[in-house]
Amino acid sequence: MASDASISPLVSKCSNARRVLLEALPMSNVPIKRALISVSDKAGIVDFAKKLAGFGCELLSTGGTAKALRDAGLKVLDVSEYTGFPEMMDGRVKTLHPKVHGGLLARRDLKEHQDAAKKHGIGMIDMVIVNLYPFEATVAKEGVTRDHAIENIDIGGPSMVRSAAKNHEAVAVVTDPADYDPLAKELDASKGALGLDTRKKLARKAFRMTSWYDHAIAEWLCENDNAVDPFTPQRLVALAEGEKLRYGENPHQEAAFYRTGRVAQGLGNMEKVAGKELSYNNLLDLDAALRVSSEFDSEAFAVIIKHTNPCGAAAGASIAEAFTRAYACDPVSAFGGIVGLNRPFDKATAEAMLEGEKFIEALVAPSFEQAAVDALLNSNKKWRKSIRLIKARAVPVTPNPIEYRAVSGGMLVQHLDVRRVQPSQMKVVTEKLPDDRQMEELFYAWTFCKHFKSNAIVVAKAKALLGYGAGQTNRVDSTKHALERAGEKARGAVLASDAFFPFADSISLAAAAGIGAIIQPGGSVRDEDVIAACNKSGIAMVFTGMRHFRH
Repeated sequence: MASDASISPLVSKCSNARRVLLEALPMSNVPIKRALISVSDKAGIVDFAKKLAGFGCELLSTGGTAKALRDAGLKVLDVSEYTGFPEMMDGRVKTLHPKVHGGLLARRDLKEHQDAAKKHGIGMIDMVIVNLYPFEATVAKEGVTRDHAIENIDIGGPSMVRSAAKNHEAVAVVTDPADYDPLAKELDASKGALGLDTRKKLARKAFRMTSWYDHAIAEWLCENDNAVDPFTPQRLVALAEGEKLRYGENPHQEAAFYRTGRVAQGLGNMEKVAGKELSYNNLLDLDAALRVSSEFDSEAFAVIIKHTNPCGAAAGASIAEAFTRAYACDPVSAFGGIVGLNRPFDKATAEAMLEGEKFIEALVAPSFEQAAVDALLNSNKKWRKSIRLIKARAVPVTPNPIEYRAVSGGMLVQHLDVRRVQPSQMKVVTEKLPDDRQMEELFYAWTFCKHFKSNAIVVAKAKALLGYGAGQTNRVDSTKHALERAGEKARGAVLASDAFFPFADSISLAAAAGIGAIIQPGGSVRDEDVIAACNKSGIAMVFTGMRHFRH
């Protein structure tokens, strides 16, 4: 017969194995016997609390939430009474207490945790219902002071949310009033309990919410302190209000659109006035249209985008004239294009769009006159019901704006290319000087050129795009394409290049087409050869000292 000494290690091993097994087993349905409720957004909370109380759940609460529940006839225990510790420091300290966080964090399957809870009078809390101080709404208000903003940074709320979310094996954390109804249905079906899958889902949502909240605070502190530090070792990209799209660039790709930043800008603040739902490609082209049209604010301006490249752009005495001139640049490419306007969409512009055999896929403008919308929608065009009319503000030129671009295994981050060359910064490098008209034309062509894929060449005259070459693997091909599109209109026009000319061959093509002036960054080792070619052909050339690669 085995001795006690030989049996003891065996018993110990069995006990440890059983303990490990028990600890590994997740809790499935958890009855909600005690819930702590502290919400700033009280929409729907009374009905949900009544549902919990109907299953015998004890309600703990604080401040205004407790009052709202009591006013509805519910029995509520104040957290301060539950903890035996009063709220203090203007409410900064009320739920930061071991009886709260111990009740949330204690593992139900560990005897040591339960013994400690019993010893210190800590009861288990099965659910936390919290939404945080409205920090973003507070700082969005005009004239908010720094002190007021700081007081709207929630500390106790995120702490409870994180504790509950960490222990989601046993605790449900509810941070969104939109979840009340589906949770109430599950409580009904499970007689007052919630399943593990639900608790996991709520925990994921909770951690995303606290992460977003902290990010919003950090970004506001940067803005408020005028501290722009975009290239820190770690950087978060916060995406909000995800909206599923029909598909991505192609039907086999899933896609969604998210808004970025604390304050919605560009397409983040768009409003659909009419038309079908937006596609992934629509949004890319609308963004390109909005970026180009935002460059011009001194006069009416229109741009037409195809596959993110402008295929027409022009200024005009009216927005209708600007659109007509822009469309005339390349009517073949403009068919099915995306239009961007920097002025309100009016009836005259609608009538210009309806003339002939045009087809417009979408249009973005700062506002829409109802008469113009009615003219489009009541026309006999087949595309009248499908055209997407999008209202969006111009993209603001903020100090050092940031853009992101995904690559395999990472993210590229850079300052947006918003720098504008001023006429006074242009350097004439040829014997022939451009006249005042040409200088103005060069400035416009240079601004157009920035929005084409490299290698980019633009031919323009009278503040209108005449020809373009973009996305080619060499600058000569881009020059040929631009001049071919411009045709005879190239005579007396100006030409812009987004980067320097590595050789004089493009200059020879420009001279043969009758180009009168050229603008480019300069900086090539063969600049002297290029300048000499311009002098030989009687072409004026201006250097900007700035390039505009767009890959």
